[in-house]
Amino acid sequence: MREWFQVKETCAWISADERHYIELAKQSILQQRQELERFVRWHPYFVVTLERYELEEDERGVNEEIPEVVRRMIEATSKFGIGPMAAVAGVLAEFAVEAMRDAGASYAMVDNGGDIALLTDRELLVGIHAGQSPFSHKIALRIGPSSLVRGICTSSGTVGHSISFGIADAATVLSSSATLADAAATALGNAVTSPESAATAFDAISHVPELEGALVICKDVLATWGRLPEIVRTK
Repeated sequence: MREWFQVKETCAWISADERHYIELAKQSILQQRQELERFVRWHPYFVVTLERYELEEDERGVNEEIPEVVRRMIEATSKFGIGPMAAVAGVLAEFAVEAMRDAGASYAMVDNGGDIALLTDRELLVGIHAGQSPFSHKIALRIGPSSLVRGICTSSGTVGHSISFGIADAATVLSSSATLADAAATALGNAVTSPESAATAFDAISHVPELEGALVICKDVLATWGRLPEIVRTK
């Protein structure tokens, strides 16, 4: 079953085999948003900076009080020198799927505005939305069963409201962490400044070994990097 859930800026599709898992995912999203909002209330720069976020001395002194959601966002985005909010959708999806997994779910997915955290005991096709590109809704990634939570996250300079300094129709990254995949997708999307730059844009993320693979779609150009699942045509 699949259910739409929205709270403030978070708009997500939550999928699981049983409704009580979906309710746990909702609770997780609410809890992690509260933790994040509480931190931001005292550290507003965290939300607005587009550069690497460094913990201040007073924050380091009470490091045990920093919420795990904040830690994950800082750690992931610091690898690419970008602001921590670049990972917010992925981290909320990741926590929600982990909550469903910990409760016993073998299939759980949260799609938070194109940033997906996934646990699956069956084969799935994950489609790619790429705006006006001829590849949009024409291809998908064939995802096999796995007992591990994975991240499949997409950034775009032509679709949606997220900040991107590039013009990619879709910059999609796969990782064992949805938080990391979200941050990497932002960095990758920023590096796509023309269709011709698609193939070299992966230099922006290739230094991070935890990433599995990535693809870029820019107009009529499709470029790939790393160990991607099979790309299949859907139409």
